[in-house]
Formats: sequence, structure tokens, C-alpha cells
Amino acid sequence: MALTKLPKSGIADGAIDASKIEDGTIQNQEISGTIPVDKLNSTQDLSSKTVTLQNTSVTNDMLSGSIANAKLSNSTITINGNSVSLGGSATVGVEVNWQSVITGAGSSSTAVAGNGYFIDTTSDTHTLNLPASATLGDQIAIKDYAGTFASNNLIIGRNGHNIQGAANDSLISTNRASLLLVYVDSTKGWIYAEESNVGDLGQSLFTIATGGTVTTSGDYKIHTFTGDGCFVVSQVGNSPSSPLGGPNNVDYMVVAGGGGSDSCTDGNSSGAAGGGGAGGFRESCGGAGGCYSTSPLAAPCGALTITATTYPITVGAGGAAPGTSGSPGSNSIFSTITSTGGGKGCGHSISGGLACKAGGSGGGGTGYGAYPGGSGNTPPTSPPQGNNGGRGGGYSYWGGGGGGGATAVGQTMPTSPSQPGGNGGAGATTSISTSPVTYSAGGHGAPGGPGSNGTANTGNGANATSSARAGGSGIVIIRYKFQN
Repeated sequence: MALTKLPKSGIADGAIDASKIEDGTIQNQEISGTIPVDKLNSTQDLSSKTVTLQNTSVTNDMLSGSIANAKLSNSTITINGNSVSLGGSATVGVEVNWQSVITGAGSSSTAVAGNGYFIDTTSDTHTLNLPASATLGDQIAIKDYAGTFASNNLIIGRNGHNIQGAANDSLISTNRASLLLVYVDSTKGWIYAEESNVGDLGQSLFTIATGGTVTTSGDYKIHTFTGDGCFVVSQVGNSPSSPLGGPNNVDYMVVAGGGGSDSCTDGNSSGAAGGGGAGGFRESCGGAGGCYSTSPLAAPCGALTITATTYPITVGAGGAAPGTSGSPGSNSIFSTITSTGGGKGCGHSISGGLACKAGGSGGGGTGYGAYPGGSGNTPPTSPPQGNNGGRGGGYSYWGGGGGGGATAVGQTMPTSPSQPGGNGGAGATTSISTSPVTYSAGGHGAPGGPGSNGTANTGNGANATSSARAGGSGIVIIRYKFQN
């Protein structure tokens, strides 16, 4: 008969242990309901056993202490695209890595996404260029460090991106301005998510520069350099990206020094000297500097693109005339534009020799022995910066050839005795300085009228005579739009 109950007094404490119960003797169906906790020992060994809990989930009151992150199937969370461990920390919102103060001084710098910039324009303007590449959510913060943006502006260079949906740089011209730029996409580009004391962010810009003698003609400024100097650009126009702004390029005329001429004879009654070659002449097309008459040598669409920097200007000296021998003119230079000094006009002199010199325009050949003139457009440019000098007459006392000019070769003398020297080649006429002026004319050969030095700041070659003559010095002129 199956036992249904054992009295507590019928079993001594500790009498029943695992060895007293045959394996598998107690089956689940032999237990009615549940065994109360007070019927069990306080400690149960359930190793290698399966325990099924009645509840289908674990509630907080069933847990003691905490569960380690590693015990969870998801141990991290993602914030703003960054993975953060449970129990870790992260900053949510705008976070900017502020940089040391940047001083204006007419310079430029390039921003890096995620950085903030204090800009000090106390002494000069500054250009902060946006990054060349950008992705959604990139941020850049800017603050007027000294409250001087109104007197010395901050320019935000777009660097190929739109700003506020427009292909314009931004001019920040209010004191104490603060702003936060956020990149959105290629259509809107960088937008101003936060701004304080900020004016018209799409303002049109014009070129601002100093150097040389500055004059104006309507909406255009003209910088004339008659000697060495610097063209200092502090701001560049933002046209064509802005229909109301000025262009980011300038028109120019660069004229080198003209060549000198030798003396006619060396004491042995040799042939007449050739005229000095003109200094090289180079000019742009007149688009950036407005509507004015250019020379035939103006380079098509040749206006020079500029940046906010300092451009050294070299104005070539005319070829000197010490003793009996002249010398070539010197080069004039503006940025990438170099005009070559004119070749000297040659006579049969002990000091000068027979060979004429090449240059922007070549010097005229001596009348002794019909020597050829020097080559022009040397080194070659397009359009050409000058022309060849003319050949001398052919026998003693026959005239020297004319020096080459900007738009024509020097005159070659006929082979008959006692002819005057050849005329110099014609120069180039331009109105870049508002009135028409002719530059870079070749000097005439001897004999052929009174000899003379080339006129200063014209690049003209020397007019040859019985004594050596000097060429005229060069000139550099720069023209651009500065207002509407």
C-alpha cells in the first residue's frame, strides 16, 4: 500500500539522505501541488539539474545587485553616429573645439570641421576659407575676438561650396558677430544655424588694394608703378559668383625698359649705330578693368586672377649708355607676367662689338657691313611682346637699322651710300590709364636726326647718334573694378 503521509516524529533528523532514496523513486506526478519552502532545507544542491521557474520573466524584485554590461545582448548605444558603451558618457548637442586666436594682418587661413575660431581683425582684414570638402552635419563656429569686424572685415571664403544656397563668399562686417555654420548639401552648402550681430551674409565684394600711384576712372581704380614697389591685395572681388560684386581678376600693362644704343664710331670711322630696341610690351584684354581702348597686342581674355596677397612689382630700367657702348633694357614683372628688356642698338665699336642684341624688341643693326638687327619677342610670348630690329646699310657711313617696336619691325636701310638711319618700329597705344598713350617704340638708327635717350616710363628704345644713348625705363599699370 502506498504511503500518503509520514509523521514528522517518524523520521529522525538527518535520517534520510540521497543514498536512502532510489534514483527516480519520486516522480512529478507523485507530488500534488507544490512543496512549501518550509518543507525544504534552506540550501538545495541543484547542480546538473534543470530548474523551471513558474514565472515567465525575471522581475526587478527577483534580482539582487546589478547585471554586468557584458551579460547583456546589447552593451552599447549609438549617439550622433558614435557608439557609446553602457555605463559610458557622451555629450549630446553642439560641441566645438575652439582654437587659438587668429590675427588678421591681411592673411588667410582654412577652417577645419568641428573647430571654432576667434578672429582678431584689429590690425587688418582676414579671410577664413571653408574646408575644400564637407559632409552633412560638419560644423564651424566663428567669433569676433576684438569687436573689430566693422572696421576690418572678416571674409568667409566659400572654397567651392555654396553659402546659404548662393555661390558667394560672405562678408562679416558687424562688431561682436558670432555664428555657427553647418554643412547641409551641395544645393544649400553651408548654412548659418546660429547667428548673432550678423548682417547681409551674401554681400557683394570688390577688390581692395594699395600700391603705386592710385587714380580712379568711374568705377575703376588704376595703380601706376613708375618704379619698383608692391601691389598689396587685402580683399578680392566675388564676381562672377555675385552679380553685383567686382571681378576676382585685374587688367594689366607691363612694359620693360628700352634698349640703349652704341656710339656711331670707334675712332676708326666705322659705320653708324642702330637704334635701341623697345622694351617688351604685354597687356591684357580690358575686361576686368572696364571698357577702354587696348592695343592690338592685348591678350584675349588675358585678365590676371588675383588672391589676397602681396605682389612685388619690378619696373625695368632703360639700357644705360656709359662711354661708347649702350646696354639692353631690364625686365619688368607683375605676378606671372614678365616683359623682357629691349635689345641694344649696335655700332662697330671696340666696346660694343658688331652683334646686335635680342630682347623684347631687337636693337637695330650697325651700318658697317650690313649687320642684321637683333631678334624681337625673345623669349617668345603670345601675343608677341615685340619685333626684330632692322638691318644696317652695308658700307662705311651707311645708316644703322631702326630698333624694333611693339607693333612693327625696325626699318632696314637700302644698300646705297650715305642714307640716313632707319626709323624705329612703331609702339603700341592703349588707354588703360584713361587717355591714349604710346609705349615701346623702337629708336631710329644713326644718322637720322638728333639722337636722344628714350623717354622715361615709356619703354622706348634710344635714338642713335654719334654718342651712346640710354633707353627709356619701363612702367607697370594695373586696373580693376572697385565699386558699382
